[in-house]
Amino acid sequence: MNVHDAIESRRAVRLFSDTPVPEHVVEQILAGGRRSQSSKNSQPWQFIVVRDKDRLKALSKLGDFAGHVAGADFAVCLVGTKQTQWNSFDLGQAAAYLQLAAHEFGVGSCIAAMYDEAAAKALLNIPAEMNFFCVISFGYPSADHKPAKLGGRKPLADVVRRETW
Repeated sequence: MNVHDAIESRRAVRLFSDTPVPEHVVEQILAGGRRSQSSKNSQPWQFIVVRDKDRLKALSKLGDFAGHVAGADFAVCLVGTKQTQWNSFDLGQAAAYLQLAAHEFGVGSCIAAMYDEAAAKALLNIPAEMNFFCVISFGYPSADHKPAKLGGRKPLADVVRRETW
């Protein structure tokens, strides 16, 4: 799959099948996230892979829109060093690379914010000096999965300015 096709065809998946994702595919997804760019190559991320169903269910309750995490085959929690604008951008890059790598293998994904960061950090034993950035659920899409139809994307002319505003 070429990059343009991946960008055009990737959609958030919130309903997963019971088919487990093989460990070698999980490793390839993680390798994709590890290869993302970061400011001054600082690589300010740590990835926590969660496969335990009870822990996935507990994580799903810590974000207002994180219910999909409970049904995932696995989740990746992105944890970063001190919260700065660039570290947040870098972790966002890693999240995008993880999701694009998953898409190549037919694995669906969806990002979720953890509104109760303290509880999420306690659940995963994350050190106090680290920041919990987000969680991404992963799994093969369920046969019942239907991509959301929210009106598509704005036309390029509505979002692009050239030279000045």
